Amino acid sequence: MKLDEMFASIGAAGWGAVSYEKLLPHMDQAAREKAEQLCPHAATVLVAAFPYYAGPRPGNLSLYARGMDYHLVLLHRLEKAVDLLREEMPHAVFVPGADNSPLPEREAAWQAGLGLKGENGLVILPPYGSWIFLGTILTDHVFPVAAKAPSPPCARCGKCIAACPGGALSAGGFRLDRCLSHLTQKKGELPPAEKALVTAHPLIWGCDRCQTVCPYNAGAAHSPLPEFREGLVDTLTAADLEGLTNRQFRETYGQWAFAWRGPAPLRRNLEWKVDKSEKRD
Repeated sequence: MKLDEMFASIGAAGWGAVSYEKLLPHMDQAAREKAEQLCPHAATVLVAAFPYYAGPRPGNLSLYARGMDYHLVLLHRLEKAVDLLREEMPHAVFVPGADNSPLPEREAAWQAGLGLKGENGLVILPPYGSWIFLGTILTDHVFPVAAKAPSPPCARCGKCIAACPGGALSAGGFRLDRCLSHLTQKKGELPPAEKALVTAHPLIWGCDRCQTVCPYNAGAAHSPLPEFREGLVDTLTAADLEGLTNRQFRETYGQWAFAWRGPAPLRRNLEWKVDKSEKRD
């Protein structure tokens, strides 16, 4: 089977392969145990990139969350690849994963030589920049894939570090507690410092700042995948969420990635922005 043709047929913009053993140093014990349960005697990880950029559209949701939930999209597409693989190798195990996998997807991509290693910790794959989702297939089959050099670093211009609104990025590493993508998704009441960051942030879900300033994303190619180009939800208002029970919310918005936490964080973030606006007036 020609893997280039297979991954192209499911809409992947690029793919690579890496030995499962190379990923073990980047996995904790729990992740290793889960991977072993899913695929005993795992040997190879296939990793593929799927573009999602639909252009610089105005709105208050992160660009990744405006199209159909990427977990659903990628698993559906990866299952097609798995079906093809199982036809040729019926005795092998193939386990698709998209973000909910125990595998370190970015590390798998970098080890496989897919794209560049961004200073903000993202995979950059020209011409789509860092506007990509990663999916994996874990298998016990040893693929005779030519080894590639690991992904080189990006230009290290420092723009993503300087632009990060919460100061989560630095040359010394990444601070999750300062990342707006993380903070906007947290449930419940937030400490004052975190609340202040979320209130000042223009988005109610996620954060694209380190990506919008990245030179590799300037003029990035748009996604060819219809799930990420059509039926987009750019903005949510308090009126959109008013009166919805958790069940009604999921029935209405369950196919979008911003729905996985339920309506509470979205309502809270919207309320804080309204309060901020009223105080300013």
